[in-house]
Amino acid sequence: MTAGFHTSAAGDAPAPGGRRELHWEATGEGPPVLLIMGLGLSGGAWWRTVPVLARHFRVITFDNRGVGRSHSLTYSFTTEAMADDAATVLDAAGIGEAHVYGISLGGMVAQQLALRHPERVSSLVLGATHGGGRRAVPPGDEVVDFFRRRLTLPQEEATWASVPYNYGPACRRRHAGRIAEDVAQRLAHPFPAGAYRAQLYAARLHNCLSRLSRVKAPTMIVHGRHDRLIPVKNAYLMAERMPQARLEILAQSGHLYPTEQPEVDDRIAAFMADPVPAHARR
Repeated sequence: MTAGFHTSAAGDAPAPGGRRELHWEATGEGPPVLLIMGLGLSGGAWWRTVPVLARHFRVITFDNRGVGRSHSLTYSFTTEAMADDAATVLDAAGIGEAHVYGISLGGMVAQQLALRHPERVSSLVLGATHGGGRRAVPPGDEVVDFFRRRLTLPQEEATWASVPYNYGPACRRRHAGRIAEDVAQRLAHPFPAGAYRAQLYAARLHNCLSRLSRVKAPTMIVHGRHDRLIPVKNAYLMAERMPQARLEILAQSGHLYPTEQPEVDDRIAAFMADPVPAHARR
C-alpha cells in the first residue's frame, strides 16, 4: 500500500461477520494521526504527507473498503459505514483517540467519524471536502460529465485526462514533474471499478452540513481556491457551521493541494501539535 515512506507496523482490521477486512499501516512515533484517503485511492496515496507528519506523530494510513489490500464482500458504501471502518482501524492499531485528517471523500468520512465516534477524535482536519446536503455547491457540468464517463476510459488515458480537474492552473504550469509522479503512483495502484462507483454513491449521499456545529474537536479546514471537483465555497459553508474552525484557503491550489502546495503539511502538523487556539484556553 505505501509508497515512499517506511512502515513500522501493519495489519488487517477484521469486521464483525467477516464482510470486510481493512489493511492499515503505521509509521513514525508520537501522538497518533489517522489519515483517510479520498475517492478510489489507497492509503499509499498519502506518500507526500506521511513523511512530514511522521517527524512528530505516529501516522496510520489504511485502504478504504474494496480498495488496495482491503476487501469487501459488498459494494454498498455510505460515509457513515466508512467512518465505522475507520474506527475499526483505530481499534486494530490499539489507538483510543487520534488526530484525524481526511481529504476529499476522506474528509466526508472524517466528518462522520467525529460525529459518530467523537471520543476517538482529538482534532480534525477537513481537506478539499464538503458537508453535503442540499446546500453543498456542486462542481460544474463538465466535471460531472467527465467523472460519469471516467470508468469507460482506459486507465492511463483516464488518469491523464483527470489532470485539468485535479490540479489548479499554477501547478499544471509550473510543476508538471510532480503531476507525473502522482500519475505514476495511481497507475501503479489501480482501483476496482465496483469500489469506485460505490464510493461515488457514498459521496453523493453524504449529508453532514447541518450537524457540523455538533463537532467538538478542534478543526482545521483546508481547501484550494481553484478546486474544480469540490468548489471552494463548500469550505466557507463548513466554516459557517464551525465558527471555531481554522480556515486555510490555498490561493494557488486546485483539488490535490498536497501536491500543489506541499508546504501546507507543515502547517497541518503544527495545528495537530497545538489544535486549541490560545484565546480558547482557560
